[in-house]
Amino acid sequence: MEDSTPNPQTLPPPSGGSPLIRLDGIKKVFLTTELETHALSEVHLEVSSGDYVAIEGPSGSGKTTLLSILGLLDVASSGQYLLKGKNVQGLGATERARIRNQEIGFIFQTFNLIGDLSVWENVELPLRYRGLSASERKRRVNDALDKVQMSHRKQHMPSQLSGGQQQRVAVARAVAGDPSVLLADEPTGSLDSKNGDAVMDLLDELHAQGATICMVTHSREYARRATRAVHLFDGRVVEDVTRAA
Repeated sequence: MEDSTPNPQTLPPPSGGSPLIRLDGIKKVFLTTELETHALSEVHLEVSSGDYVAIEGPSGSGKTTLLSILGLLDVASSGQYLLKGKNVQGLGATERARIRNQEIGFIFQTFNLIGDLSVWENVELPLRYRGLSASERKRRVNDALDKVQMSHRKQHMPSQLSGGQQQRVAVARAVAGDPSVLLADEPTGSLDSKNGDAVMDLLDELHAQGATICMVTHSREYARRATRAVHLFDGRVVEDVTRAA
């Protein structure tokens, strides 16, 4: 009987300049007193500026763990992670938080908006940690809310918005800092199909404007919108396909 498990593929060397993101031999092991779980095993991955990557795979394949490491929310057990040519693998929590704030925009399945802050304040909050002037924060928040067509709701509270509107605000918060990469973890998972389509349309527009996006999704339909598909199986990259434009 033939083994139906996909074979890991070795990625080719980068063409042209340095990639925005490069992972070399990334492993993530979770240890308990009784069990050692290998969430990621020898992951090699490159993401260039302007890529739109859908990270796919069955439940338990390591998708969310990979996204957490890319977003510096978690640290790999071993391997090397280069972000814009800088090795960020061995950085401490404070430095990771600083780079996260400046280089990475997050879009979560559950929006993660702060309930007692207005739409405007939610989008502005990460910018405050950068020490930007009030005028620069105002410009960036206005631009971000315009992009997601939520300027008319800027004084509303999250509880006054629909799920689709809350996710648009979350996208605005992610792009306001002009990050190098947007990381989206099941961005439509808490939405109905109509609002899910609207959020995906927005991501398509952002990519067309030059955004680099890495998105975890269980939806094959939404994954097909990306220009590249990275498939994980048992913590390994087993397929990496660039789709025709």
